[in-house]
Formats: sequence, structure tokens, C-alpha cells
Amino acid sequence: MEQRVLMVDAATGFYKTKRYGFDRYFGPVDLGIHLTEEYRSLNFGVGVFAGSIFPGSNRLVVTGFSPCWQGYYISSMGGAGLVFDNLGVNMLSLVGKAPVPSVLYLNRSHGEEIEVEVVPIDAEGVWRSGRLGVYALTDEVYRRFGDRYEKDPRILATGPAALRTDFGGIMSVPISKGKISHVDTWAGRGGLGSALAGEHGIVAVIYGGTVVTEDFRDHKVADEWFKNKYDQRLMQKDLEVTTKYRYDEKLKTGGTFGVNYATMGGKILAFNYRTIDWSEEQRVELHQKFIVDHYLKQFNDETIANKQQATCGEPCPAVCKKLNGIYKKDYEPYQTLGPLCGIFDQRAAEKLNRHGDAMGFDAISLGGVLAWLMDLLDTKTLAPEELGVSRLPRWQMAGFDPVVDSAHNAELALELIDAILEKRGILDFGEGVRKWSRIHSRAKGTALHDRLVYIAFSRRGWMVPNQYWVAGALAPMAIMGKYYMIYSHDFIPPRTLGRMCAARLKQELILDNLGICRFHRGWAEELLPDVMGTLYGAREPFLRAIEVLASRLHSNNSPIFWESARDIDYLHSFLKRKKEVDGEEHPELASWLERFEKDSMEAARDFWYDTLKGIDESLREFF
Repeated sequence: MEQRVLMVDAATGFYKTKRYGFDRYFGPVDLGIHLTEEYRSLNFGVGVFAGSIFPGSNRLVVTGFSPCWQGYYISSMGGAGLVFDNLGVNMLSLVGKAPVPSVLYLNRSHGEEIEVEVVPIDAEGVWRSGRLGVYALTDEVYRRFGDRYEKDPRILATGPAALRTDFGGIMSVPISKGKISHVDTWAGRGGLGSALAGEHGIVAVIYGGTVVTEDFRDHKVADEWFKNKYDQRLMQKDLEVTTKYRYDEKLKTGGTFGVNYATMGGKILAFNYRTIDWSEEQRVELHQKFIVDHYLKQFNDETIANKQQATCGEPCPAVCKKLNGIYKKDYEPYQTLGPLCGIFDQRAAEKLNRHGDAMGFDAISLGGVLAWLMDLLDTKTLAPEELGVSRLPRWQMAGFDPVVDSAHNAELALELIDAILEKRGILDFGEGVRKWSRIHSRAKGTALHDRLVYIAFSRRGWMVPNQYWVAGALAPMAIMGKYYMIYSHDFIPPRTLGRMCAARLKQELILDNLGICRFHRGWAEELLPDVMGTLYGAREPFLRAIEVLASRLHSNNSPIFWESARDIDYLHSFLKRKKEVDGEEHPELASWLERFEKDSMEAARDFWYDTLKGIDESLREFF
């Protein structure tokens, strides 16, 4: 077994194929990180089970150096690996930079040599046309190249955010029978769209082919594996573990949006995390009035009741893409570009999410940044003219109207998006929000980033955390913003938390290195190493490679202690809530709360370092 890598120089269009055996590298992550180290390349790859019968096995995994995180990063998107598999290669490795914004065209017909072209395109003009941004670029690329393919191709597209900021994402939608879907899939986290467009000059990639590879398709053998492990057939087990993403009968809702908001209660995060300082009663009231009775109710009435759902483009029983017409509803984008910005109405959130997506932003990072800027406006720390906007947010709870005031806040957020892209006033996020804040904090005489919840990395790396009010969301791991950490709501002593984050990293790397969607983790991370052993005789070498990969990533860890006062408040309030609301009696929790009351900065520093100790002792490589 080997991995075939198509290496393309975007500057010249020259390409070659390299082959890597299973002696060291087993998938798109370990090989991708190696190529990033070797060539500073941006890599797109699939796992060895792409095209197989295993549901969730067709993720396209992107590896490279993240412009915003300032370290190695791994991002992925659902379904896009299914068409990539038709190229007859396992990975595309992109080096060099096209002299002008260009489209990378890849096609392979019936086993012939792969066709590679780097074609200039007026990206700025296209982004301003038609459906705007990534959607307009997808339309134009398909119009120009679509008829060259025998089978439906797939397109990766970036937007203006990729050239103006360090947190631009990569968007793709399935194409079926010549029709472009509206089911967005994203490799958003890490700003790898900014790497693709900004560092390589490629604003879009179109790929496809007719190569038939020998994919594992034996249902009887697969069912036997599942029967032996779980006493269930493959599809029975997969239906069981993906209940949350499809439909939870107990909650009468489904998808990440439905299940998370239905069960959130007093853990709600809103108004740029200000709710962490509220009483539990105030948070519960907010959740009931604005989420359960309005925001979630709209979702259930419009999306769940009407069964508006789809997959990412591959056969999968999870049907996790919850829709309302052209709008796809996932929890984290509709949380950061929703309640975090003071928006609790689907119409307002749809408008904001759509524009942020069209402009090509990583939605989670965008929402965190917009909420922060709105907070600075609300506190009069910055004036509207400094940010190039015409209004202030409506964030006062007294008399708050979830429709009218949400619409107002969404309009402000839309203005801020355009201001960021047009670099109005003092806004210029080309080198990241952390460096921008450092510069303007000096000018203002106050730390602007004290109101931004983020994880700092290296000198100017930053990441808006995943939207769960838990200690693990701010852990000093080598890669954050993904689920390479523990996001349990339990109190976990920091050193133990570090060890558990390290263990979770390894489990997630099993999935990513095989190109498997984490929604199927309930069986995949346990069973598939055994399948690697059965099919390729490589169970132990594969698991050893995961250990080495985790250690390799950790060896480049450059974590920075929390710079933001709100980060420390986020942790402290989480601990207080565990004691006061959940009644947690763990003796270490009481000890930590005493330390925070005495000196919150010193206690936070100790908590951070203890977590890092647990990570480090778990990820050091021993021979």
C-alpha cells in the first residue's frame, strides 16, 4: 500500500507525482504535516477508506501552516474527498505562488495522465458579481470548466476574507447532475483559505475524474466486524452513534444546533460572553425567553418539522446538514454569529451568517471578533467612526426585542464585516486581530484584547475557542479551535485535564488521519485501527504513527498564557458555576476557588501551567 501525492507548483504549473509507502506515513495528516515541514506546502488529502462503504469516510483533510494560528494546522470538510478519490491520487501538495489570482484545474479521465492547469481569474470582479463571494466564484469556475468533466466535479472556493485577513476559510458544495447544491461544507478553522489564496495565489480549485480505485466495498465482511465488536451491523451501529446529528427523539430536535441549544440552560454564552458574569437565574431566563421560545423554536418549526436536511455529499445516515432553504444551520456559526453578537432571531442570524460565509470567513472566528468589536463599541472604548460603522449595538436586556433588536445588531455586524474587508477607520486585520489589538491598545492606553476571548499561540497566533463554557476550550494545546481537547462540562483537575486533552488529541488524529468524520467517532476510532490491521497488516504501525504524530505536533507547541482578562473570568466563572449551581463537591474545586478569590491572575497561571504539565507528560515521545 502506498500514498500517491500530486505535487503542484502554483508559480509555474509544473507538477510531479511522489509515492510514499506505509512504512512511515498512513494518511493525510501525518504525511501532510511532513510535507508542510519539508516544503512549506498546503496539502489536500483523503484517507485510505475514501470511497469505501464506511459512512463518513470521505472527508477532505487540509494540512499546512496556519496564518492565524501561526503553527501547523489541520482542517477538513465533509464529502469533498469522494470526488477527490476519482483523481487516482491520495493528496495534492501545493507549493509556490501564482503571480496573479488563479484557479487550479485538475482532471483525470479513465486512467490517463492527470491534467493540471493554473488559470488566471479576475477574483475581485467575480466576488462582487452574482451571488457574491465564494458562491459567485463557485458559479464562475463551474461555468468555465464544468463541461470538461465526464462526472460531476467538486470546487473549493475562497472569498475576499482570504486576501484581507488571516482567517479566511475554504468552502465547497456538492454538485449533482450538473446542479450546484447550497449545502456548504467548510475547512474554516485555521484560516487555511488565507493560506491558499494569500500564500499560493490560488483562489479556487476544481477537481474530478473517472479513475476507479479499489475501495473496500464488502458489506458482509464489514457487518461481521461490527457484529463481533458491537453485536450490531454497520448501519445499525452508525445510526445509533449519529442520533444527535440526525434526530433525537427525546429532545424532539436534531443536529448540533437543535441538541446543543435544547440542553444548554444556564450554560448560555451571549453578548460577547458577558453572561458568564450573570446569575444563573438571569442566564436561564435568557435561554428560555430568547432561545427555547424563539431562536430554537424557529429552527424546530422550520427545519426539523419540515425535515429539511441533507448530507455533505456522501452517502451517510447522519444527514447532519440542517437547512432552511439556502441557509445551513450548525450550532457554532449560529452561536458566534447569533447570541454572542446579541442576535436571537433566525432571520437576522441567517442574513449575517450568509454574508460572512459569502465573504469567505471562518464563521466561528468571525463571530468572536464581531462580538468583541461590538463590545468595544458598547462600552465606548472605540467610537463608530473608528471602525467605519454608523451605529452602536443594542445589548441592554431591559426591553430587548428578539426580532427588532436582533435585526439591528445584525445590521451592525454586517457593517463591521464590510469595514474589515475595506479596512475602514483603524481596522486592518491583515496580520491578525492579536497584533492589531496590541498596536491599538498602546495608542488607547487600555488593553482592547481584555474583552476578546481567545487562545494565544506563539508571537501573534490567535484562535476564537469552540463555543462551550468549559475549561478545556482554553487549553494550551498545540492545535486549538478544533476538538483536539476535552470539552466536558465536568470539573476536571487541571493536570488530569491536560492528560485527557492529550488522549483526546490522539483519538481525533486517528479519525483525521483516516479521513473519517468525527460524528462517527462512536465506532470509528475504536474499530478502524483493527480494520487497518485486517486489510493492511498495519494496526500497530498505524497506532505507533499516531503516537509519533501527536508528539510531533506537541514538539512545536508554543502556547502563551491567557492574555485576556475575560479568558480568566471565563475559567473562574466556570469553576464557580460548578460549585454554586451544579453542587460539585470535588475537594480540588474548592481549593481552586479559594485560590481564585485570593489572586485570580496567579491562580489562573497555576491552572494553565498544571494543564500544560498534563499535556506535556502525555505527549513526550519515549523510545
